[in-house]
Amino acid sequence: MGLITNILFPVDFSPSSIAMGPYVKRAAALLGARVSLIHVFQPFSNNGLEQYVRAPGEIAEEHEEIGRNKLHAFLAKEFPVAQHPRILVAGDPAREIVKAAHRGFDLIMMPTHAGVFRRMLLGSTTAKVLDAADCPVATSLHAIKVAPRPMEHREWLCAIALSKDSERVLRYAHHASQEASANLRIIHAIQGSDPRLPVRLDLEEQIQTAEKQEACERIDALQRKVGCQAKVRITAGPPRAALVAAIQQSDADALIIGRSPRPGSQGRLRDLTYAMVRDSPVPVISV
Repeated sequence: MGLITNILFPVDFSPSSIAMGPYVKRAAALLGARVSLIHVFQPFSNNGLEQYVRAPGEIAEEHEEIGRNKLHAFLAKEFPVAQHPRILVAGDPAREIVKAAHRGFDLIMMPTHAGVFRRMLLGSTTAKVLDAADCPVATSLHAIKVAPRPMEHREWLCAIALSKDSERVLRYAHHASQEASANLRIIHAIQGSDPRLPVRLDLEEQIQTAEKQEACERIDALQRKVGCQAKVRITAGPPRAALVAAIQQSDADALIIGRSPRPGSQGRLRDLTYAMVRDSPVPVISV
């Protein structure tokens, strides 16, 4: 059985949801996965007068019917209803998406919205799903403006921090890239001694440093454990800026990065993961 066989695609009928459709369709084709669309509707009305003159049950039934009709018609050409189930639920969007994902889904694919939303990710539905979902979550900031790469283009990056969780993240990236027949590359950022200095790429062309040598040895050992032979790129500088710069100079069409495997007092969404979901120039799969 494949690593990803069931994809959950939350939709709110917005331009961002429409633009995310080709990414979801491409992922399903690469992985041989089935896609289910989910929409979470609000059973109550924001119209005070309507709440005064109509029974709550009547309002909820009408909103459910409207939501069902829109969901069945949404992206019907790309995802025919007969092959791609529709899930309609009422309640808080993030909570219901996570609950649905727990029922046998391997990946959630959802957009983040353009414009000011990019600077306001924290507290959004996407951030809440990233924090609460057990399964990986794929997000894209720029789906409205940039189309997914052609099917034959399969260059993936995996960012690892050489923490105790790095083996889990690299193992997932290795298996997923194999299933998608993608070329996987590893990127790692060495924290610069002075954050004011510019990001340095292509350290492999410079004099060997103790930090770089140690990182290479640890990555080699990690790859041997996983059974992976990916090429490695090491950058130096503040991690977020260094990783973004490395991604910009790559030809990648996806980035895989780790989230905390368990929710805690600060949640799953680490500071660096949050920053990469917000700032990465390519779609991000958070695992």
